[in-house]
Amino acid sequence: MKRSKDKVLGTIYGQAIGDAMGMPSELWPIEKIRQQFGGLITKFLDGPKNNDIALNFTKGQYTDDTNQALAILDSLIETNWQPDQKNLVKHVMAWADAVGAWENNILGPSSKAALKAIKEGQDPAPITATALTNGAGMRIAPVGTLFTPDQINELVQMVYEVSRITHSSDVAVSGASMIAGAVTAAMADYSWDDVVTYALNANDLGYQLGSATWAAKTHERLVLGVRLAHEFKDDETKFSRAIYEVVGTGTMISESIPAALAIAYYARDVKKCALMCANLGGDTDTIGAMATAICGAKNGLKSIDPTWIQTIDEENPQHNITAYADQILNFKTH
Repeated sequence: MKRSKDKVLGTIYGQAIGDAMGMPSELWPIEKIRQQFGGLITKFLDGPKNNDIALNFTKGQYTDDTNQALAILDSLIETNWQPDQKNLVKHVMAWADAVGAWENNILGPSSKAALKAIKEGQDPAPITATALTNGAGMRIAPVGTLFTPDQINELVQMVYEVSRITHSSDVAVSGASMIAGAVTAAMADYSWDDVVTYALNANDLGYQLGSATWAAKTHERLVLGVRLAHEFKDDETKFSRAIYEVVGTGTMISESIPAALAIAYYARDVKKCALMCANLGGDTDTIGAMATAICGAKNGLKSIDPTWIQTIDEENPQHNITAYADQILNFKTH
């Protein structure tokens, strides 16, 4: 099965759109979002000055989620797609330094702690082994575009190698594998139910590679999220609220990652997905990045509003997304 440029671009632009759309409301409760924006977010907005993370960004800019995803691609391209721990760290660190991630509230807690240890010449393993926040999942979607569904073992191994610079726990590797697996299956145009099944299989393979933790299982949380999608199939507001209250939309892997895939499964469309995530409450930009990447992988670039693509390109001139897609399509597994 051939990977298509339209779907690779759909994945990366989907990630960027979900990230940028969810940025203004990041880590706010639903009540605060409704009050701040006078109802629902319906378009790209500047980060509000009273949001201590989003204040670093303006309308249409994506955050650490997409910037780290592209830093990882930069590293993989440089090392001919053989994940190299030092090189991966170098690229993520260069981005963090360039945007002042240490002084500003831009890096997630697990990534920040692991990179700080590396910076100080310490072994990050004790930190990465217990990492329970979603940094590995938020940046992994483009890795899913490298593989076809028959390469599930190679996919999960790549996810593990890429993730363990900051996250090597069972829940982190499983959660990142779930998102990457969903992208791989969506790119191959699997049905939505089969996308979920494939993602669960990737999740379970990834889980075996990580260090044991007590975290709630992403597998069971996704099954719950899909059940809620069926229960509230005719009521988007009730579905969103159920994800927020039952599965959870916080920064924990076991909340935000299954929430993201459940929302992609429900929305099935880049626009609907990005807006639903932006208004969700919780880790809106990260859930938006993961969920909307999956919808973009399924439906391709052609399904996305061209004005949104233009906004992403204009507001994030540091990256050429089409050039990344060309490099991805040149990738061959060895």
